Amino acid sequence: MKIGQLARKTGKTVRALHLYEEMGLLSPERSDGGFRLYGSDELARVYWISKLQDMGFKLGQIRGLLEAVESSASAPGAMHGVRELFQSKLRDTREQIQKLLQLERDIAESLSYLEACRSCGEPSTKACVECGDDRHGGLPEPKLVSGIHLNRGSGEANTTNSNEELTTP
Repeated sequence: MKIGQLARKTGKTVRALHLYEEMGLLSPERSDGGFRLYGSDELARVYWISKLQDMGFKLGQIRGLLEAVESSASAPGAMHGVRELFQSKLRDTREQIQKLLQLERDIAESLSYLEACRSCGEPSTKACVECGDDRHGGLPEPKLVSGIHLNRGSGEANTTNSNEELTTP
């Protein structure tokens, strides 16, 4: 297939495929007329590159991985390095999933808590600082909500130097 066909099949741009070739990630055959010709191996390579990019690899890292595999003295040695790299990425991915699952729980908990705010008839947001747990069905105030309130005990929001508070980590 020609480069345009490969681009359509993989969802990559022709420019990206040219870049892959320049970086040594793809090595297409050439027709008698000089056209790049791609087969199933190149198609698989482009899908592989896409998956590695989804994993967070940069093109330079992918090239380095290929160079390490090609320069390895044995197939098991080459695959050992790839296996270690993938194991590390799998650990990182699982950690990220756990963080996202906790974030999902925090958001859902906050939304449940905030449902009571829809029926609140208070004329001022100052009442939010003094809101009782009875309105929220005894649910404790979630962390994503409690961070909204400043000087909770005093009944007033802290209005001094609010820009500093927003930019301070």
